[in-house]
Amino acid sequence: MSQGRVVILGIYVTDLAFRANRMPVIGETIAGSAFAMGPGGKGSNQAVAAARAGAEVVFCTRLGNDAFGEIAQKTWAAEGITARATVLDDVATGAAHIFVDDNTGMNAIIVASGAAGTMSAADVDAIEADIAAAQVFVTQLEQPVAAARRGLEVAREHGVTTVFNPAPAMPLPDDIFPLCDYVTPNETEAAALTGIEIRNADDARRAADILLDKGAGAVIVTLGEAGALLHSRSQSVLVPAFQCGPVVETAGAGDGFTGGFAAALARGEDPVAAMRFGCALAGLSVTRPGTAPSMPGLSEVNEVLNGTLMSR
Repeated sequence: MSQGRVVILGIYVTDLAFRANRMPVIGETIAGSAFAMGPGGKGSNQAVAAARAGAEVVFCTRLGNDAFGEIAQKTWAAEGITARATVLDDVATGAAHIFVDDNTGMNAIIVASGAAGTMSAADVDAIEADIAAAQVFVTQLEQPVAAARRGLEVAREHGVTTVFNPAPAMPLPDDIFPLCDYVTPNETEAAALTGIEIRNADDARRAADILLDKGAGAVIVTLGEAGALLHSRSQSVLVPAFQCGPVVETAGAGDGFTGGFAAALARGEDPVAAMRFGCALAGLSVTRPGTAPSMPGLSEVNEVLNGTLMSR
């Protein structure tokens, strides 16, 4: 079976992660327990996840001509990712502040997109040949909506499967959804897009129906510990999460799911099997610190999928 090609349009930022037992309030300074710096950004994280999952990956973004940009280039080279990265002299590479709760592993994040925030439709047009040769195209919303939309349009023009991760949540024009074969919000993003609070799978189905009515081909709502729901006109399937060990950090889990799902689709797996693969990948990622560094390899994910005692 072919490994498949995945093209991802998105941002790179350098993650600055701080661990503490709680968030400080405004005006307060507290002691943290740990600090780490590493590669991040939703698009780049998804690219790393897809590459480690066996896909041939092309990643398009913009960087600043600085030390953080050098980290990005080294990261992609180490992972075998083909980078289409425009380097700017007058804008810094983006960065993200990540707070990780020592007690739960849950996180809160502030992202400054930097150079990647200047991306435009022209960046997409420059990689049209890459998109045309891919099986799957993925984008998100940390870069400008116009760039994401153009990517979906170009992929659709060439018959490439489109995966749209609408994160971070923001108002969107309804006409973007008909460009999407799969829309992959988490609970918070699904609620923001539809006005429906997501407390369980039935709520997720009602929210997904709204997005289907707007033209999406299928909707996957990621539900954290409850797994992920695939909902389309023809099926509605809840794929359970995988318990792979104690949770260390949840940052990047959604990116792991999306990258793994895309990689599995690209090599020809059906949507439900691809979701199981994405859930297993995400389940492993939360047992490790960091975002991109936490992504597991293909053999590790397959071990989880083959070990029925690991699932719940």
